[in-house]
Amino acid sequence: MTSHTLADVKTLIVIPCLNEARTIEGLLTKFSRTLNHADDRIIVADGGSTDGTPDIVTRFSMRDPRIVLLANPKRIQSAGINLAIEMFGAGYDYLIRIDAHGDYPDDYCQRLLEETMQTGADSVVVAMETVGHGAFQKAAAVAQNSKLGNGGSKHREGGKGHWTDHGHHALMRISAFTSVGGYDETFSHNEDAELDYRLRKAGFRIWMTDRTRMTYYPRSNARALFKQYLAYGRGRAKNLLKHRSLPKIRQMIPLSVMPVALLALLGVFHWVAVVPLCLWIVTCLGYGVWMALAQKNPDGPLASLAAMVMHFAWSAGFWLELFGSLRTSTPMATKATT
Repeated sequence: MTSHTLADVKTLIVIPCLNEARTIEGLLTKFSRTLNHADDRIIVADGGSTDGTPDIVTRFSMRDPRIVLLANPKRIQSAGINLAIEMFGAGYDYLIRIDAHGDYPDDYCQRLLEETMQTGADSVVVAMETVGHGAFQKAAAVAQNSKLGNGGSKHREGGKGHWTDHGHHALMRISAFTSVGGYDETFSHNEDAELDYRLRKAGFRIWMTDRTRMTYYPRSNARALFKQYLAYGRGRAKNLLKHRSLPKIRQMIPLSVMPVALLALLGVFHWVAVVPLCLWIVTCLGYGVWMALAQKNPDGPLASLAAMVMHFAWSAGFWLELFGSLRTSTPMATKATT
């Protein structure tokens, strides 16, 4: 790999955001210093922020014309990235997606470009290290970094560089992105996994790099975490319904939480109905105690509660989306047969 090889590569950095005034300035400062090509651009696709985010981006763009503020009327991330590629993607080689709710190493883009050129990958994905600051956010971070919270997901735990079927989106060849139609804008969550499915089906290759990673900051309270994972569960169900696929084994256990919670309501008739729910609760709390003792992590017990919020919300979102889809499709099927 030589610097001359990289010098010819044109990259579009896209940052979809909504109310990220606390982080956007730092991200723009960092990435504006590391642009690879004179024609590289940073597109901030703003979904209607009301906290001053657009003003911060506008001030930056006045000093650096490579930074562009793009209004995203559909608000969601998938639509913002699609619009950025539609408006500015012509003539560019790669898209680098940046999450405004995270942080990145100074050489993040450089490492991604080196990986795609060395491996020939059409998409380079990264692992996420979750970090928290307040008490609950720290606990949520511990949960999301543990097998209790992530089920052994590779894009959470990382590992040696390898070909994969999914990971946290980082870099993508724009020609591959556009050839499969970009993100499905009906997905507010899980749009990355849905796109990865279509990329692989079309013959494109996804590489999980071990040369860089991102830092993610989780939700700072239980209500926000619940809403996030409820949407994640809905997105996963929608993905499986669209492609007629099945949940992975690591997703089956949290998927069962909502059913066993409903089953526990029958405990008024017989105590056995409560046993599965109690086993889940004891397992989660026990894992938290184990983290506190074996890993000497004082956030372990609270992390187990955060994981329980994640499990229940994800499971509830999945089943709500699944049954909602069946309810809306049944009348259509009935009408077609009459």
